[in-house]
Amino acid sequence: MTMVSILDMHPIRTKIKSICAEYDNAPDQLLEILHAIIAFNKYIPEAAYQIIADSLNISRAEVYGVVTFYHDFRRDPPAKKIVKICQSEACQSMGSRKMLSDVECGMDQDVAIEVIYCLGNCALAPSALVDGKIYGRLSAKRLKTIIGAAK
Repeated sequence: MTMVSILDMHPIRTKIKSICAEYDNAPDQLLEILHAIIAFNKYIPEAAYQIIADSLNISRAEVYGVVTFYHDFRRDPPAKKIVKICQSEACQSMGSRKMLSDVECGMDQDVAIEVIYCLGNCALAPSALVDGKIYGRLSAKRLKTIIGAAK
């Protein structure tokens, strides 16, 4: 018996093929195609790599290489809440590394903590991005409160 991917029977397979077709199945449009899939599905499942590769007449390895190179191309479903904590030099000098480790401890699975480099809020370091809003002069306690209020 042959193993069948869930994408073989799922409407997302058709949507991925139609996204590729919207970009004329052109290999030089791979980044735009991946962005369109992210906009539609919030992440790029591993089973989609072959669908994209077949549509663009490139190797699965090429698709995988691009998806894994760029950090914004999620390979797993995203958490309900994504918090980006700045780790640029200004924020590090104001304690963002410790804040990052303190906030990561005890955070539930609905929250993903990510590192970002420079939110452009250096004068108010350390900073974080929660629900598209930048917060500055943070402590771990204040950031946890903001995250809890945003749920």
